[in-house]
Amino acid sequence: MTATKSFWKNNQLNFFDSVQNNSFPAGVWADCPMLAALCDPNVANVIDEDFNNIDAATLAGYTATQATAGTWALTDAAGGVALADSNSTTQGQGINVQKLGEDFKPAASKDIWFETRVKVVDTFDDAELFIGLSITDTAIIDTQANASTDHIGWHCVTNDGVLLFSAEKGGTGTTKAAATLEEDTWIRLGFKVNGVTSIEHWVNGEKQSTSHATANISVAEMTPSFVCQSGGTADPILWVDYYKVFQLR
Repeated sequence: MTATKSFWKNNQLNFFDSVQNNSFPAGVWADCPMLAALCDPNVANVIDEDFNNIDAATLAGYTATQATAGTWALTDAAGGVALADSNSTTQGQGINVQKLGEDFKPAASKDIWFETRVKVVDTFDDAELFIGLSITDTAIIDTQANASTDHIGWHCVTNDGVLLFSAEKGGTGTTKAAATLEEDTWIRLGFKVNGVTSIEHWVNGEKQSTSHATANISVAEMTPSFVCQSGGTADPILWVDYYKVFQLR
């Protein structure tokens, strides 16, 4: 059953399905000009990765760097899912995955929207994670810390399943409260970069009360990045169902 509806926000017309996702009008995509971008490629640069395209079988287009261990591969799951598997029970070992090419760079009047759907299994509270955009860096999580000097995304480096929303510009960064993971449970994470002025973020379609300011908004070129490393007891796996990034040209 579906129920398609339309609405306007910030001069943008969008459509949503009130049965599938009734929170859409308050979510990260509410004022994204997706319809205009479908008609005119001059509007935006878009990556819409659902892991079901022609390159999905080999995950061509990604760099997967091991911290001693770890794999990046598809799994049999409806809709297309990729697994960032730490494949280790040793603290700090696992996999660092980045899309080839740094396609997204915050700039004035060049808003960025990002959303992904992920979950962690085996186990959520023994994982070192990064999920979001980062400069090219083969060791984003290093020595239980976020070592990327320019990034926007969520990390967990405390091996407790607590995600913090982090933004860093040239080594100057801060974190905001975000969410606590649950074992084998999907979570939707989204953010919007308003030029170089602020960054808002959402968890499961609900806007969070805190945002990042100009001082922490990187102006470097960044790429979709995912890290899953062991906290030292279990061998966690980060499941990535999809991610989408949209930036005004």
